[in-house]
Amino acid sequence: MAQGAKGAAGTASPYNGSGSITREQFLFYEMRTTAKLVQEGLNNDEVVNRIVSDNLFQYPTEKSVRQMALTCLKRLDALGDDELTAAIVNQPSAVSKQICLYAMMKQYRLVWDFMITVIGSKYQKLDTSFGKIDMNTFFMRLQEQDDTVASWSDSTVQKLKQVLTRVLVENEYIDSIRADHLNPVLISPVLENAIKNENRTEALPAFNCLS
Repeated sequence: MAQGAKGAAGTASPYNGSGSITREQFLFYEMRTTAKLVQEGLNNDEVVNRIVSDNLFQYPTEKSVRQMALTCLKRLDALGDDELTAAIVNQPSAVSKQICLYAMMKQYRLVWDFMITVIGSKYQKLDTSFGKIDMNTFFMRLQEQDDTVASWSDSTVQKLKQVLTRVLVENEYIDSIRADHLNPVLISPVLENAIKNENRTEALPAFNCLS
């Protein structure tokens, strides 16, 4: 868990902005669509304009399309790796989803900490149990450590728990939102190599990579 997250007076919380995940969700289809346009050489403005003009996300309103296109670009920017962006487009869905999860982790400290301190820790301990108590404990600890997290409403925290749970389902860490155990996921070589090359090996246990 992040230590000293409250920090000195005036220090920005690392969890600022994490509440927006309640609107954004995992966005796998949207990420793949956006990454494909980036791979075609379009700049950010061109990517957004193409997605909006052709309604590539099939959303009901233009505003929501634009917002999510920008969110996907931010995640790709946080990923910061052209090879991984290409892999989102070209690799099988399971691999692509795993990379999208890593992009989400890098964009949001909340997702990063959850995947490493909860999921990664369980894999390291060979503990396959998982349930609401793990999610509740994670948020309780964050609320104790960080004023921003402590200020979130109960409804926001509940929605964040739901999003994180659905992310686990989407990536087959758990079989359903009511699952009581973790599945043994397998990291893709392309993501494992990228994480090691980036020297962010603390993220590897989140993908059940313990070597």
